[in-house]
Amino acid sequence: MAQIFAYIPHQDGVAEDIMYEFKVAAEKLDSGAQLTAVVTGAGETLDKVAEQMTSFFKEVIKIGHDDLAYPNAEVVRKVLCNVLPNDAIILVPHNTFGMDLVPGLSIKLDSACASDVIGFEGTDGSTVKVIRQVLGGIVSTHNDLDISNGAVIAIRPSAFAPVEDGSEGGTIVDKSGEAGDISTKRRFLEIVEAEVGDVDITKSDVLVSVGRGIEEEENIEVAQELAEAMGAVVSCSRPIVDAKWLEKSRQVGTSGLTVKPKVYMAMGISGSFQHMGGLKGDPFIIAINKNANAPIFQAADIGVVGDILEIMPELAEKIKDL
Repeated sequence: MAQIFAYIPHQDGVAEDIMYEFKVAAEKLDSGAQLTAVVTGAGETLDKVAEQMTSFFKEVIKIGHDDLAYPNAEVVRKVLCNVLPNDAIILVPHNTFGMDLVPGLSIKLDSACASDVIGFEGTDGSTVKVIRQVLGGIVSTHNDLDISNGAVIAIRPSAFAPVEDGSEGGTIVDKSGEAGDISTKRRFLEIVEAEVGDVDITKSDVLVSVGRGIEEEENIEVAQELAEAMGAVVSCSRPIVDAKWLEKSRQVGTSGLTVKPKVYMAMGISGSFQHMGGLKGDPFIIAINKNANAPIFQAADIGVVGDILEIMPELAEKIKDL
C-alpha cells in the first residue's frame, strides 16, 4: 500500500483535534503503515504547530508560504500536488474546507476519492471498503475504493475514537522549497467571527442540545429546565435556528459554532455530519431520539430510543432530587 499522509488543519497555533482520529483511521487502512502529517501555514505559527505535532507523528512535513497563512483550498491543492507523490493516500477532514479541497485534489492526482467516510472494512492492498452515510445518515453504504493509484479520503470528524497519547519525538521535514507556483485566482479577504449572544456555548462544559425532536418552540423550556438542573447551557442544531426558536449564537455545527464540552446531550438531534463537525474533543455524548437508526447513536456513549419530551422532564426531576 502507498504511504499515508494526513493533512492537519490548525487554528490560532493549535492543530485541530481530528489529528488524533487520523492515526486511528490510518491503522484501520493499513496497520503497518507509517502516517506522515502534513501542515501548511506561514511564519512562527506554522513552526509552532509543526513542533506540536512531532509528539504524535514520526514525521511532519511542513510547507510554509505567505499565501498559506489562511486556509485556501485552491492554494493548498496546488501545494499538495507539488509536494506529495501521485500515488499517495491522503486523509483530509470532511468539513467545509475539506469539501472544497478533496474533489479537485483527487482529479489533479488522478486518484480515487471518497468523502464523509466514517469507517473502513478491510483491504487487500489495492482496494479498501469504505463506509459512508447518505440520505442524511439514514443509510450506510459500503463501497469498494480502488487505491492502487492513491486516494483522497475525507474523514468525518468524531467518526473514529481519538487516541491522544503520543511521544513519538518525530522529525520535521521542511518542504517549503517544493511548493512551486501557487498563484491562484482566489484570495483571502477576512475572517468573520460568529456572533456571541447572551450565552457563549463555546465556554460551557455541559451542553443540552436540541434538534427537530423538540417539535415546538414552547418545548424549548423543557430543555432549559433540564439544563438548569445540570448546571448546563442550552444549544441547538440548525433547524432550530432556521425556525427562529433560538438565536444563531446557540447553534452547534459547521455553519454555527464549534464547541468542546465535556458532556454533550443530543436531544432529538439526528447527528448529521454538518452538526457533528462542530463538536470537537472527546465529549461524553448522551443521545435521545425516537429513531433507532439515527446517525447520532453511532457517536453516542449512551443512546436512548425514546421521546425527549417525556424523558427530559423526568430526568430533570431525578437530577434535582440528587
